[in-house]
Amino acid sequence: MNVLGRVDAEIGSETRSPATVRLGSFLARDGSDGAAVGIDADSPHAAVVFGKRGTGKSYTLGVLAEGLADATGVAPVVVDPMGVFDGLTEAGGRVLDPVVRPTVLPAAVWPDLLGLDPAGGPGSLLWRVVADAVEAAEGDGNSPSIESIRWAVSETDAPDRTRRAVRNHLRLAESWGIFDATAPPITSLVASGDPTVLDLSGVPEAAAGAVVRAVARGLYDARVDGSVDRLPWLLVDEAHAFFDGVADPALRTLLTRGRAPGVSLVCATQRPSALPGVAVSQSDLLVAHRLTAGPDVDALATAEATYLDGDLAARLPTGTGEALVVDDASETAHTVRVRERRTPHGGGDPRAGDTEAARTEGTGRTG
Repeated sequence: MNVLGRVDAEIGSETRSPATVRLGSFLARDGSDGAAVGIDADSPHAAVVFGKRGTGKSYTLGVLAEGLADATGVAPVVVDPMGVFDGLTEAGGRVLDPVVRPTVLPAAVWPDLLGLDPAGGPGSLLWRVVADAVEAAEGDGNSPSIESIRWAVSETDAPDRTRRAVRNHLRLAESWGIFDATAPPITSLVASGDPTVLDLSGVPEAAAGAVVRAVARGLYDARVDGSVDRLPWLLVDEAHAFFDGVADPALRTLLTRGRAPGVSLVCATQRPSALPGVAVSQSDLLVAHRLTAGPDVDALATAEATYLDGDLAARLPTGTGEALVVDDASETAHTVRVRERRTPHGGGDPRAGDTEAARTEGTGRTG
């Protein structure tokens, strides 16, 4: 198998074969399948997967998650904003309604998270109270609940109006259902090595950003301090929604510094123009399905390294499931047909003809 993303071209030794994810096969000029092609999973990577709606972007992310489930020494975590990756349970994975401890988010994040000015009265009070709660949790190991933080606000000497505003915003955070003082640590997501799907469908945008921030930073810190042995892979679908929000700093950390401790990040989006430039410039693997919107095609220009011959956008495939893969390790670009998934894919569009109503109505029509 040809392996993209691997600096060392050797397949392995008698004692160890490097972890590899089977992606599909090279696509010949006549449209036939060529040699099998895989993606290196033995070393950490930063990667992006692009594609307009319906061309296979989320499908490819699922293929990568399946392959990582089969690989040794790694652990995939899939951020699923649309609720389409539950089929990974058939690959030994689990789907979680995400909950995190309130103190996994730094105090400085809370005002932005709840839409408060950090320099204003309510924002600065929230910052101070959460900072005290984080410090106390580090001291006794017990994470506070949102309710206990709200009580601590009531005990301050701030003006009544300020305290009331902060308590109301904390009630909003509590209503999201993502904060739990007894939530398992972030490291539990990668303990088994099986795929973990964080189902964020129906979760408010700010709350989803808080979860992604906590997970991305938690995996990074766990690898830095040595509390996680496996190499985590964080696969984020609709990644553009998580940049320029509370999750942005943590995702940028993985992009720029994640490979040193061994954390991989894969950002998938149908809107590459909405990603920050660093997402493409720091990626050593780029998988591009069909793109047609001008700004999205233009965004590929940041990936046109000197070793590429010709216009990258002009080489984009047109068929569903076909992708152009740019490999920085081998300094090459290849057209690939992504393999079929072994597990169900939930990303297809619903059709009126598949509904029970259509089947019922159809039996009574004579045409």
